[in-house]
Amino acid sequence: MSAEKFNIRVYGILKHPNGSILLTNEQRNGMKMAKFVGGGLEFNEGLKNALEREFKEEMNLDIEVGELFYVNDFLQISAFNPKDQLLSIYYEVTTKDWRTVEKCILNPTSEQSFFWASPNQLNIDEITFPIDKIVVEKLIL
Repeated sequence: MSAEKFNIRVYGILKHPNGSILLTNEQRNGMKMAKFVGGGLEFNEGLKNALEREFKEEMNLDIEVGELFYVNDFLQISAFNPKDQLLSIYYEVTTKDWRTVEKCILNPTSEQSFFWASPNQLNIDEITFPIDKIVVEKLIL
């Protein structure tokens, strides 16, 4: 089976002042996953607006979108829909609201929790998706 449509994803790399990276554990459609915060681009929104929306929806967190960090340049089929070809875009993000970040970490829901991961202690095998693994490797270098 070949892909029939594009699924554009946008993710944020939020670094703690100590160098740790914010990741999320999510459970969707019966699948547990460890990944970056973010999600799908919706019609009639730009990439940065989508990323701001995703952080607001998932964490009630206002972010500032910074530099483009990575875009996958290879074919990646969605783990959820074999008809979707993924294009994943990662930006560096910052926030002034560290209190909300810590509140989210301390108050997980049944579907989602957040955690800080130190790049030099992060086991790449704990990251679920292939594109996220590449981003983690680039962050470790």
